[in-house]
Amino acid sequence: MKFKQIIITTAAAAAALPLSALAHVGADGGGHHHFLDSLSHAFAHPFTGADHLAAMLAVGAWSALTMPSLRTAWRAPAAFVALLVAGALAGFAGLWVPGVEPMIAASVLVLGLLVLVQKKMPWSAAAALAGVFAFFHGAAHGFELAGDSGMAAVGALAGIALGSATLHIAGIVLGHAVMQRHQWVAKLGGAATAALGAFMLTKLA
Repeated sequence: MKFKQIIITTAAAAAALPLSALAHVGADGGGHHHFLDSLSHAFAHPFTGADHLAAMLAVGAWSALTMPSLRTAWRAPAAFVALLVAGALAGFAGLWVPGVEPMIAASVLVLGLLVLVQKKMPWSAAAALAGVFAFFHGAAHGFELAGDSGMAAVGALAGIALGSATLHIAGIVLGHAVMQRHQWVAKLGGAATAALGAFMLTKLA
């Protein structure tokens, strides 16, 4: 019983974390010249900004809450990772993607609300929605890590994908193991994530 309480408390604290820090375009100039250096740095990158962290956890948690079967729960997170890599490639290539910051803020708000209300939708629509948001998150990561080239760039892309997938898996586990049994955790996490998104949008206004 004590262990379960620790898990719940930790989950609630993690849900409230997003107000601590934000990751923004241009925060890191890249320049990691080795495959493993770039891989490890990029793997950690999604964890360093609360906006990216919250959005990726929310995708996993929302999928677990609304698609209890693992046969479908992985689809929206997989779409997120795929379009995240596509956005990162655009960022690496130096392509200007308009509205990156507003779309990241909007994604945090919308995904938080989806967790809060546990909105169900066809998996294809959920994957498409997650993918659209993911492209902008990926573009932000790509701009931040654009100093990498060659094998370092490959390592950076692999690291971003693995780090993001890890967060999605954590969100799915959190949704299945905690939020389905304790609805207040889902509501608290969703509300905190949505509040972060709203705060980000007001800062951009």
